[in-house]
Amino acid sequence: MARTNTLVRTLHDAGLAAWFGGALMGAVGVNGAADDVREPTERLRVANAGWAPVNAVAIGAHLIGGAGLLRANADRVRNEPGVKPVVALKSVVTGAALATTAYAGVLGRRTAAGVGHPARGGVTPAPETPAATAEAQRRLRIVQWVVPALTGVLVVLAAQQGEQQRPVGQVGAWVHRLAG
Repeated sequence: MARTNTLVRTLHDAGLAAWFGGALMGAVGVNGAADDVREPTERLRVANAGWAPVNAVAIGAHLIGGAGLLRANADRVRNEPGVKPVVALKSVVTGAALATTAYAGVLGRRTAAGVGHPARGGVTPAPETPAATAEAQRRLRIVQWVVPALTGVLVVLAAQQGEQQRPVGQVGAWVHRLAG
């Protein structure tokens, strides 16, 4: 009987999709909506109200799914040419995405400290925005784009891993094993 990895693939892919989509929606939708709030003292509240613990669940699902796939494909990682470098690169990018996401969370909490003060938007301070909040906003304006960029790279690397499992890739691996 063939063993499938449907559950761990689903956790991996759905978690990554939610992480990527949530980060992109935050940068475009939530912070964009905060910019349009009429009352300047409400903009930071609106920007911070859009974030929820769903992101943590998505990341956790992706990591659990990724660990499950790595375990299920350990032989492929060890033996098939080209698989190990993609796994290594994906691990490094995942670590960078996790660190950047955590930093974005820290900056988000720092901007939340300015709720009730005027701001031009969720990541754009006004002259009256407290200095610490304004600095966090300026940093978050950049970091908010790094998270979807890194998770977007993870989507591409996951697609590459899927391509490596196509029959053409498998035949090449078998030939390499027989020749080696």
